[in-house]
Amino acid sequence: MNSVEKQKNVFGEEIETCCESPITGFFRDGFCHTDDTDEGVHTICVSMTKDFLEFSKSKGNDLSTPRPEFNFPGLKEGDSWCLCAERWAEAYEVSMAPKLYIKRTNLRTLDIVPLEILKKFAIDLN
Repeated sequence: MNSVEKQKNVFGEEIETCCESPITGFFRDGFCHTDDTDEGVHTICVSMTKDFLEFSKSKGNDLSTPRPEFNFPGLKEGDSWCLCAERWAEAYEVSMAPKLYIKRTNLRTLDIVPLEILKKFAIDLN
């Protein structure tokens, strides 16, 4: 594996797997790992909604259409996915941000979205 091995979540703990079916992550390793080559900063593990999928498509990023040439099945409501932090923030600004798994969300996200906002959308906090 590359240099992403010991990345942390937003709480400084070992990051948890986001999703392996479909396989997600910038490195397609199931985690929201990142490095300097990840220009999109794919660091927020979300639970997809129909509204967000439509929002993303309207912004030019169609995540719902299958792309077999990239081994991408297309996402549907309820799928987990490592989303670009800036796209999530953009969706948040217009009340379209999907809920997220905060323990599966990379620490680097905090460069873009404050922890207090992330906590409001977390579906895995006790």
